[in-house]
Amino acid sequence: MRKIIASLLLFSTLSFAAGGCLLTQQKSLEVTWKAYKTLAKAGVTGKFTSVEYTPASLEGKNFKELFLGSKVKIDKSKISTGNEGRDETLVKMFFDKLKGNYIEAEIVEIKATDKHEKGKPRKGIVKVKITMNSKSVTIPMRYIYNKGDFSAKGVIDLFDFSAFKALASINKACFDLHEGKTWNDVEIGFHTKIVPTLCER
Repeated sequence: MRKIIASLLLFSTLSFAAGGCLLTQQKSLEVTWKAYKTLAKAGVTGKFTSVEYTPASLEGKNFKELFLGSKVKIDKSKISTGNEGRDETLVKMFFDKLKGNYIEAEIVEIKATDKHEKGKPRKGIVKVKITMNSKSVTIPMRYIYNKGDFSAKGVIDLFDFSAFKALASINKACFDLHEGKTWNDVEIGFHTKIVPTLCER
């Protein structure tokens, strides 16, 4: 038994020394957003419920191998804010006003922003090319990885995607509820699970 344990410890040590760290991700992403209304900038959170995720790889030695080149295809008519009436209004008066049936995205760059300290979350920037309303814009998003959870958040400007008519439409439809103000900046985010094997924590 002692020989078996010693062999396992030696294997683990050699794996670390040889860069044997392996990261495994799921073939799924949760994509969320937070829009704003009223002059007080009250937030309305939601998520897309039909997301097709095509990862660059399901496993790799680092985030770059997992994510660089990964793509997402989102059905913009499938959303959830926890309020069915609001969902219907948002789809009809905003998302349906955008060109095309889908929002697409591709991860084009990812890098750490600082040196990782053992036992602390890993942080960095991931750049995502988003195509919406027939316009493509590359958005920087800050990511954090902690205990198997990988999440990223960034902000888009609807005007960058020429979504003037869609924004005006939802503002008009919800004028009283939004107190005449629907903001053009929207926080976006995504989340997935990454399982580390033989990796330093």
